[in-house]
Amino acid sequence: MMTFETPQGSLSVAPQRLAIAGWAGRDQAGVQHHIDELAAIGVKPPSSVPLFYRASAQLLTQAENVEMLGGEGSGEAEVCLVSDGDGRLWVTLASDHTDRKLEAVGVAESKQLCAKPVATQAWPLEEVRDHWDSLELESRIDENGQTVTYQKGTLAELLDVETLLAKLPAALKHGESLAPNTLLLCGTVPAIGGIRPSPRFSMTLNDPVLDRRLSHAYTVIELEVAQ
Repeated sequence: MMTFETPQGSLSVAPQRLAIAGWAGRDQAGVQHHIDELAAIGVKPPSSVPLFYRASAQLLTQAENVEMLGGEGSGEAEVCLVSDGDGRLWVTLASDHTDRKLEAVGVAESKQLCAKPVATQAWPLEEVRDHWDSLELESRIDENGQTVTYQKGTLAELLDVETLLAKLPAALKHGESLAPNTLLLCGTVPAIGGIRPSPRFSMTLNDPVLDRRLSHAYTVIELEVAQ
């Protein structure tokens, strides 16, 4: 069970499905940039864009300390759509933490290996739908003893909600929307300076129109890889 604080009060959701939209940039040049930066670490290009990767809903966590196998993983800040038990859509923030070493072998497998940290706050989608493109996504990592900006962009760089929902595979849909009790990570903006790991990852989604923000941070507890 996941719990979110919303402007309307507490929301509880029992996730049954998790999907991650890959290669979900609106600008094809931006999509190619992300493909290229992953290719630099050995990841094969996608068969189509966008591509919806399935992962176990049991990977979702709202913990602030998250165990990860080895030190090859890195986070990616993403807007996350949450469909509650009644099918109402909410907006929150999540990290598509991914093992980059395994990603070179298989993207879907690498996503399944890592927990997916999720914020504890959410907004109704209807409150931000009319200014979706102005929402600002940012992440930060710890590097060389300093906190540095890792990602920064607006949702205008990514596919809009209507396009994502229209392209969903049947297993994730209910009518024209996201199936109840489903979470969908909606894509990310490029990493500044290239993809790299960090023991600490923090992220924010800023709404400049309604002057509010969602935020979440987590620390990676690295588990030793036995040989």
